[in-house]
Amino acid sequence: MSHGHQKEIPSFDAASATGLWFLSTCTLTVWASVLEPQVPSVAYFAPSHGVFELSPLVQIIVDSKFAGQGNPSLLDFAKTFQEDLQQVVPSTGIAPISISRVVPAFTFGLPTIYLSLKPDAEYKLYNGQSTNEGYNFEITPTSYTITSSAPVGVWWGTRTLLQQAAVKLHSGAKTVVFPAGSGSDSPGWEVRGFMLDAGRHWFDTSFLGDLCIYASFFKLNELHLHASDNLWNPAFLYGDGNEGWRNLYAAFRFQPPVASAIEGLVPRKNESWTRESFLEMQKTCASHGVAIIPEVDTPGHSLVINQWKPELMENGAPDHLNLSHPDTVPTIKSIWDEFLPWFSASEVSIGADEYDSALANDYISFVNEMSSYIRSKSGKTIRIWGTNEPSTTMSVSTNITIQHWNFPGDDIPVRLMSEGYRELDQDLLWAGAPGGQGWAPNIFSPTDASNNTRADAPNLRGAIFALWNDWGNNATTELEIYYQLARSAAVFAEKAWAGSGVRATELTRAQFDTAYPALNAAAPGQNLNRVVRPTRGDVVYEYTGPLRSLDTGVPSVGPPYTFAFSVMPDGRAPDAGVLLAGMDSRLHVANLTFEATGQMYTLGYVLPAGRFTDIAIHATREYTYAVIDGDEAHPRYWTTLMDIWGDYMALGNMSFAAPSQHIGAEGFGGFVKSVRLALGA
Repeated sequence: MSHGHQKEIPSFDAASATGLWFLSTCTLTVWASVLEPQVPSVAYFAPSHGVFELSPLVQIIVDSKFAGQGNPSLLDFAKTFQEDLQQVVPSTGIAPISISRVVPAFTFGLPTIYLSLKPDAEYKLYNGQSTNEGYNFEITPTSYTITSSAPVGVWWGTRTLLQQAAVKLHSGAKTVVFPAGSGSDSPGWEVRGFMLDAGRHWFDTSFLGDLCIYASFFKLNELHLHASDNLWNPAFLYGDGNEGWRNLYAAFRFQPPVASAIEGLVPRKNESWTRESFLEMQKTCASHGVAIIPEVDTPGHSLVINQWKPELMENGAPDHLNLSHPDTVPTIKSIWDEFLPWFSASEVSIGADEYDSALANDYISFVNEMSSYIRSKSGKTIRIWGTNEPSTTMSVSTNITIQHWNFPGDDIPVRLMSEGYRELDQDLLWAGAPGGQGWAPNIFSPTDASNNTRADAPNLRGAIFALWNDWGNNATTELEIYYQLARSAAVFAEKAWAGSGVRATELTRAQFDTAYPALNAAAPGQNLNRVVRPTRGDVVYEYTGPLRSLDTGVPSVGPPYTFAFSVMPDGRAPDAGVLLAGMDSRLHVANLTFEATGQMYTLGYVLPAGRFTDIAIHATREYTYAVIDGDEAHPRYWTTLMDIWGDYMALGNMSFAAPSQHIGAEGFGGFVKSVRLALGA
């Protein structure tokens, strides 16, 4: 699957802005005067009289009749909301959560947030199907009540409350005041997710959990984990007598237990998820309303399986499985047998794209057999990538959801939906729609309206946007991945919740640009921006020294920053040890080499022994460079060399969070002085 250079995220230029944000010129005067623009936009709000103010002490009450309902339960969501509210509005104290059947008649003057369910409440997607993700909210001068038919709907309602508070505080308000009134909201589509290519790039589960928490703030509800794949290099993969495929990077991220029959499937155990770590991450995501959709990609993109069992390889195509081999399908079933019990979502993906079109019937038989098998073993349904397999005698079952990714080469969604297939859109988020209109999940072609459908198409389930990692582990750090998707996730969230041209309250580009910085900064439960509070001005810390080692208590600082210090290495071992270390990166003495996400990035500078060298590290989200001994005319950049699909090598700049926790770490025997870490590059 050719997915594009991961470091090339579309910029928000005028053209793309027009494509994304064109709206009819309706006025939003009434709505905008009572609710702040937020992401995604709220469908409806009718103001009344008065205001609800978050005073210095607030109480959260959960309806006792429904507190234990659901998994996560209403009470579970309330506890997380309590933590989030304290983080977003730190000036407000929050009393312990109470359980009560009704909002008390007397609240002792405490503003009360009441969370309850109305099981008979009905919310509709654009296609008329019911959803449990809608919610209502009622604001009076003494209470803010959120109700839904299910706990997850109440959860989304708490995100609305938090976003309103965040935007108000960001604008300079000293207190948080909500206009009294009533509102209702629900998503236009069932699936609103993002996909991360974890097959070609390693990600720690703690990072994935933080991504779920961040996405949840914008009401995204799925993280699709592409958990097995390989780099694509034709010189290694193909050709008679070519054995290069044996050493080409390929990975499978779920780690089977020791002595499992499939233990050999995972050659890089340090780059795989144990059951314990995966389940903990999955629980974190679920507790924020986000489902993990795991993908094991077969019968194409299967090099990691063929490196383990070469006898299953299709002749001349090491990344394809030979479906006619008697052990192939049983092997794939054994993989799913091992890992299906890990997964809590009702769906999984078997990938199933870019297979040999000459073997169309074998492919279709495999897909249908795996669909039946997974359903029989776990009750789960499956998804596959949209793939054009030219068979005149067989077809993929309509019980399978098609995840569109390549129009019109691999599938034509409108045609598939008319044939009874349920479809997910994943292709043209940044391309807009015909006539300069805005993209939405019902848009598959930016130029041909006949290949698009209505927002209420019965078989359109929603959309997922993807971040591929074709260039592998060394191309980006985990945090660079976050930098690429943070804003995109918010844009996508608005379009996947509200659509384009459906609701009068959908955001304009100007409204989004106003709201997003406040929301990105306030998104609770994680700190992917690696924000720290300076001790004075823009200075995080300063130490005169000299010193050999110090724990600063600051785990990491996100860019932009300037990290200046003077270092003299150990004269006996001038290349030994770690100079600086933090939770996201380390700086080794040898060649001033940064380490991040398990990869090494050398500056190629050797510190002279016997004297102090002044170093100033400057970092933004686009690059990191060093000024040595004040020579600003010759900055030295940390870069990476990327193999672009075997065609050519490309140099790219790297961005690193500051390794701020330890000064002088493992094996360092020199001295460091004049240390100053400050915000701003």
